[in-house]
Amino acid sequence: MKPRITLEYCPKCGWLLRSSWLAQELLTTFADELGEVSLRPSEVAGSFKIFLNDEEIFDRKTAGGFPEIKDLKQHVRDLIAPGKPLGHSDRKPA
Repeated sequence: MKPRITLEYCPKCGWLLRSSWLAQELLTTFADELGEVSLRPSEVAGSFKIFLNDEEIFDRKTAGGFPEIKDLKQHVRDLIAPGKPLGHSDRKPA
């Protein structure tokens, strides 16, 4: 069974668009590796968390902000497909 990612977001904060964009990026990058990416409205104000198979892998409050897409893709890759190249997301800044 392929891994699944859940993005839990605060609807009162207006984070649905950000969540759907992150979901699209993950689905595009990991089309063969992921079985599902879902969006789940949180009942906790200000909450933004990402889960991999029900295990929390990111919390906005703990991290002090939202994830950069490059960092999120690298983190997910390291967890589900360590050998997968990410193209420009793997390049080091000049």
